[in-house]
Amino acid sequence: MKILAISDIESNYIHNHFDRERFKDISLVLAAGDLKASYLSFVATMINVPVLYVHGNHDSRLIESPPEGCICIDGRSYVHKGVRILGFGGCMKYKGGPFQYTEREMALRIAKNRLKYIKGFDILLTHAPAFELGDGGDLAHTGFKAFTRLMDKYQPKLMVHGHQHLNYGLFERKIQYNSTTIINSFDYTIIDY
Repeated sequence: MKILAISDIESNYIHNHFDRERFKDISLVLAAGDLKASYLSFVATMINVPVLYVHGNHDSRLIESPPEGCICIDGRSYVHKGVRILGFGGCMKYKGGPFQYTEREMALRIAKNRLKYIKGFDILLTHAPAFELGDGGDLAHTGFKAFTRLMDKYQPKLMVHGHQHLNYGLFERKIQYNSTTIINSFDYTIIDY
């Protein structure tokens, strides 16, 4: 299964120079936050597969005007062709506002998800990265230890996150953590799952 993962900036290549042939084999789109509703709706229209998204720290505008044709899985799970996807948006609380959480608040969000009833998941979709696995040095870009604990306990095959722009510095698009492949979806990338 091919997955298009997107986050943080609207790709000029996708939005202004869309090539249907390039995306013909995409089965699913995972949007890891901080994208405009109009862009997400455009992607859903042009690619015509499920577009699952979580909120980024700059997505307060999606509260009143969510993207059309897309499915928010922030704080919930979704199954696509037998693949279980769990989503948690937001980032570390650094100035307050929607979609910013302390480490404890994120751990409580995860605890409320009732994971024991779904018996795990295959893909973790988040906005922020996991702690020390592609995160940054400042509070706003520090990853969540709660995500690392999730990966330790459930061993998903894939984690997709945004938030850390690859042009911020020396960040890798792909990191391996135990049995989980972690992908930074900044701009866009295509994943063979």
